[in-house]
Amino acid sequence: MAGPKGEKAPLPMRDGVTPSYLWLPEGDWPDLITFMVANYPAVTEAQWRDRMARGDVVDAKGTPLRPESPYKRNLRIFYYRELDHETPIPFEEEVLYQDEHIVVADKPHFLPTIPTGRFVKETLLVRLRRRLGIEDLVPIHRLDRETAGVVVFSCNAASRGAYQSLFQKRLVQKEYEALAGPLPGREFPFSYSSRMVEGDKFFTMKEEPGEPNSETMIDVIERRGEHVLYRLWPHTGRQHQLRVHLSALGIPIVNDAFYPVALPCKQDDVSQPLKLLARAIGFPDPLTGEWRYFESRRQL
Repeated sequence: MAGPKGEKAPLPMRDGVTPSYLWLPEGDWPDLITFMVANYPAVTEAQWRDRMARGDVVDAKGTPLRPESPYKRNLRIFYYRELDHETPIPFEEEVLYQDEHIVVADKPHFLPTIPTGRFVKETLLVRLRRRLGIEDLVPIHRLDRETAGVVVFSCNAASRGAYQSLFQKRLVQKEYEALAGPLPGREFPFSYSSRMVEGDKFFTMKEEPGEPNSETMIDVIERRGEHVLYRLWPHTGRQHQLRVHLSALGIPIVNDAFYPVALPCKQDDVSQPLKLLARAIGFPDPLTGEWRYFESRRQL
C-alpha cells in the first residue's frame, strides 16, 4: 500500500503484496528489534532479523533498517506482511469490468476482500494486484469473506474520492440474493428495520431496542424445495446487516455460522458456503453521469 496521502512506498509490490507501514510511537527502547518483538508478538525475533537481513524493513527513504538501528519516535517503517502458511482458497475470482478508473470483480465465497488475520496472498485485493499488475488498487467497499459477489475497486487515485463519495452519500444501489427458510404470513416485498449494535462476541452484531439504524427491503424470487430464494436491497450498510435481519425474522441464511448462534470456527472447511450473494451493484458514474450496472455471474 502507498504511504500517507498517496505517497509512493519505498518498497515495491511483491507478488501482489504491497508494503505495510507504521509510525514509531513515543517510547524508550534500546533499539528497533526490541520494540518490534515487544509490540508484534505474532512475528518472532528470528523472523524480524531475517526480514531485516533481506532488506525488507526500511524507512521512508528506503534505507534498510537493522536490528541494532536506534529507536526514533515518529520514524516511519515499511515492511511486508508475511505468513508462514496460508491455506489456498480453491475458488477463482473473475474480473467483470476494467477501465482507467475502476475494476469490478466477482468474488467467490471464502475469499477475504483484503488481507486480514491468516490471509494475505489469498485475498481478492492481492490476487487482483498480482493478476492485473496494478499496485494502487483499493476496494471502494467490501464483502465479508463468507459472501460472494460484486466488489468495486478504484485503480486511479485522482478519481478515487469521487467514487468513494457515492457510497458515503448512499447513491449506490446494492442487490443481494439469499437462500433461507420460508416466511409465512408476510406480504412481499416489505421493509425490515432495526437498531444494530456490536454483539457480545467478536465480529458479530446484534439488535437492541431503540431508533432503527438499519433497513433492508425483502422480496421473494422463487421457492426452492424447503427453502426460498430472496432478493434483498440493503438501504443501509451495517456490518452483517442482511444476516442479522433474516435471522431476526426467524429465517437465518443457509449455512450461516454466526447467526442466530455463533458456531465454532470451521477453519479451512469450504464445503458449506454461506448462501448469500451480492448479485448486482448500480450507481451514477461521478465522472460521466451515466448509470453503471454490474451483475455477478455466480449462482447460489
